Amino acid sequence: MKRSLHITWHLLLGLAAVGGFGGIVQLLWNALLPQILGIATISFWQALGLFALCRILFGSFGGRHWMGHAHTHFHNNIIREKWMSMTPEERKKFIQNRHHFNHGFNQEPEKIN
Repeated sequence: MKRSLHITWHLLLGLAAVGGFGGIVQLLWNALLPQILGIATISFWQALGLFALCRILFGSFGGRHWMGHAHTHFHNNIIREKWMSMTPEERKKFIQNRHHFNHGFNQEPEKIN
């Protein structure tokens, strides 16, 4: 019983979040784009479809899969493995070389007399 209540709670929370995001997309679209670009206003369902399309094209729907993938990727990182195998002297030399490389990008502009 406790598990079913937990699942129901998450389902309702997810539906509320999706509805909230759909409403935000609709409000922003209708407040901005008709005046800026002369585009027609959209309904809630069109906004929800637009939100889903953007999530499919430009990002995932979140969840643990992405975090798990990033966590796995972090542990299989070649640069991290090289860093961990360096001696303290090698690390210090690497940091000094890195600072030297960035020196040109972080300099303040020279003053012209």
